[in-house]
Amino acid sequence: MGVEGVDQQTNSEGGIRRRVCSCTKDDFLPEESFKSWGNYANALIQTPTRLIDRILTRSKDKEELESKSRSQNEMKKTLTWWDLIWFGMGAVIGAGIFVLTGLEANQEAGPAVVLSYVVSGVSALLSVFCYTEFAVEIPVAGGSFAYLRVELGDFVAFIAAGNILLEYVIAGAAVARTWTSYFATLLNFNSDKFLIKVDSLAEGYNELDPIAVGVCIIICIIAILSTKGSSRLNYIATIVHIFVIFFIIICGLIKSDTKNYTPFAPFKVRGIFKASAVLFFAYVGFDAVSTMAEETKNPGRDIPIGLIGSMVITTFLYCLLAITLCLMQPYQKIDTQAPFSVAFKSVGWNWAQYIVAAGALKGMTSVLLVGAVGQARYLTHISRTHMMPPWFSQVNAKTGTPVNATAVMSCATAIIALFTKLDILSNLLSISTLFIFMLVALALLVRRYYVHGETTIANRNKLITFLLIILASSIATATYWGLSKDGWIGYCITLPIWLLATIGLWYFVPQARKPKLWGVPLVPWLPSASIAINIFLLGSLDRASFMRFGVWTGFLLVYYLFFGLHASYDTAKEFERGTGWKNIEEGKGVDSKDIVPSAPM
Repeated sequence: MGVEGVDQQTNSEGGIRRRVCSCTKDDFLPEESFKSWGNYANALIQTPTRLIDRILTRSKDKEELESKSRSQNEMKKTLTWWDLIWFGMGAVIGAGIFVLTGLEANQEAGPAVVLSYVVSGVSALLSVFCYTEFAVEIPVAGGSFAYLRVELGDFVAFIAAGNILLEYVIAGAAVARTWTSYFATLLNFNSDKFLIKVDSLAEGYNELDPIAVGVCIIICIIAILSTKGSSRLNYIATIVHIFVIFFIIICGLIKSDTKNYTPFAPFKVRGIFKASAVLFFAYVGFDAVSTMAEETKNPGRDIPIGLIGSMVITTFLYCLLAITLCLMQPYQKIDTQAPFSVAFKSVGWNWAQYIVAAGALKGMTSVLLVGAVGQARYLTHISRTHMMPPWFSQVNAKTGTPVNATAVMSCATAIIALFTKLDILSNLLSISTLFIFMLVALALLVRRYYVHGETTIANRNKLITFLLIILASSIATATYWGLSKDGWIGYCITLPIWLLATIGLWYFVPQARKPKLWGVPLVPWLPSASIAINIFLLGSLDRASFMRFGVWTGFLLVYYLFFGLHASYDTAKEFERGTGWKNIEEGKGVDSKDIVPSAPM
């Protein structure tokens, strides 16, 4: 299948010369369904059968790897485990720890915020294990989108993809706004000094942040120029950041007062878990490292070291920082905008607040840079499947980076950062992230226990049954937690059911696939626990976040039914015909043109 959206001319040597920059209809809707209004009307009529096809269709590892050819040029393999560790820390250590620690300690957890970081850190680490196995075996830029497409099918992958993109845009916007707050404290102003209030806009969206927009633009330019260059800039900035973190810990403990740790958990257990759900924001970003698998020299070695190593280091530093902050100030007096800077000011070390603010800015710059690199690669791989316009998948021959995807995602981030407050962004971000991480853990169980053509129907049915019980019991636990303030009887029912379902999966269903290079240990226990914890943390989020999540998911469904479904369907069928790989996808093909169907799952 040729590269869409690029003018092709035959040169003097008989080769094909491609025009790098093009912007025509075929760049966005080149598929057969959009060639004419008649074709589009016919495609809409076929929506039910095409939807069934895409729901049942599971991609193969080989197809995800082959899809790299749709980007005109390959991304350059320049990264090692050393780069990935620094990318991982650079992606994660930023606005979460420097802002949300103060916010959640002040309003939800008190000094017990350190336990909130432990809970969210364990959940994130379980997800890291699941991501790592996929990234090693399917080293492409699509990250969790590619993994879900292989194991749970096109439709689930698209819903997840939309939330992945939302996750990155929101994360970048939140960090950009926090960058402005710490920049203000660095100049000895109040943290909201540079915000422009517009009374005519709705509350929560009426404090404009033009500096955040400027930061997003600069980061976009850096991300476009070079991945290796971005990596070097990132680990230089992260090294400086780590030194500042150690400064905060050492000097903060010098000015500590153990009396500030009393009471330790003023909001009790519920406050700890409610804070941990929001603080999951502080761990968002490590999945960006998995999107760089396509640019990694030795994925089997480098990705496990990079992902797991950066997460362990990050969790350890987070806990130390949380302990330090709550020892410096009573939790009631912690500033919710720039907590560490204000904490040093409150103990009489005014000069230290400038070091803290500068370090925070360095850290958040790294987070923005890695986020810009990661989100562009997600969009690149999604558009390779034509679920999004293929124009986004083009990789620049000179820089080896996806320029179009980087620019568009950065613009979206800048627009959100201009209008939206941090508390709204952090809750919505957490719900999208927890949802995706839960799906990746579920996909890993499917990958280990189901192989098309090898797993018997009986084992497949047992697998489906146990997975549904694990999901149902986890949802029941989270629901009970959200509705019952002091009850405990429900947990005596839901938790044993989850345990028995996991034991049943472990004992009665044989694993159908063994990892080739690196595998998650303790399967099915580890991914099953990841599912349960992620869903439980979802139950700790507020109702408004679920409403916003529902609105966004509804928008995704509308787009998919009218555009993404038909574009990806045409692309998949053309790919099958063009290569002769009739079984390149697993799933029952439904086609009005009598295309040979594949085998059902």
